[in-house]
Amino acid sequence: MDETFWHGKWQRNEIGFHEPRPNALLTDHFAALHLPAGARVFVPLCGKSRDIHWLLERGYRVVGSELSQIAITQLFSELGLAPRISPAGPLVRYEAGHLCVFAGNIFSLTQAELGHVDAVYDRAALIALPAPARVAYARHLIALTDAAPELVVSMDYDQSRKAGPPFSVDEGALRQYYGDTFTLDRVAHRAIPGGLKGACPATESVWIMKPR
Repeated sequence: MDETFWHGKWQRNEIGFHEPRPNALLTDHFAALHLPAGARVFVPLCGKSRDIHWLLERGYRVVGSELSQIAITQLFSELGLAPRISPAGPLVRYEAGHLCVFAGNIFSLTQAELGHVDAVYDRAALIALPAPARVAYARHLIALTDAAPELVVSMDYDQSRKAGPPFSVDEGALRQYYGDTFTLDRVAHRAIPGGLKGACPATESVWIMKPR
């Protein structure tokens, strides 16, 4: 993961990837995970996502991982929360109410620090990473969460026409990363209006992944 690249994005406020409202693919399909009230949901590379607001409003406990402390500070501020800040190994833990976010490189996050999670919501983590890092990320996420069920949003487009991020992750790649551990069920598929930043057609798919 190119830490300098992402730190620069937040420092320059170049956050076109940040959506001003909860993602429709989350709100339409999260119930397919069949989580109980109060379940703990892990959101990797979470930024200051409005998706976290939506999950908290519905009574879920949320734990995130994010490289940028700028993003985390803004997230808590926009939620009206004053976090307690404490060291967590090489990371920094921000915590208030039902939200906990670890600041730093996700590959430095351990299962002991993360604690138990009931599910993973990955809308913008897997597709933010180049191919070599995605293999390591998938392995780390499976170990980190003890193969908790996941809702994953993937993106598919002609990578030769537009450099990532976001990167194209088609069904074959997703099965390569996760197929040995999870069953993969694509529950939705849609074309992105206007394509990927107007450069080329692109589609999004929503996957429910459950341990075999």
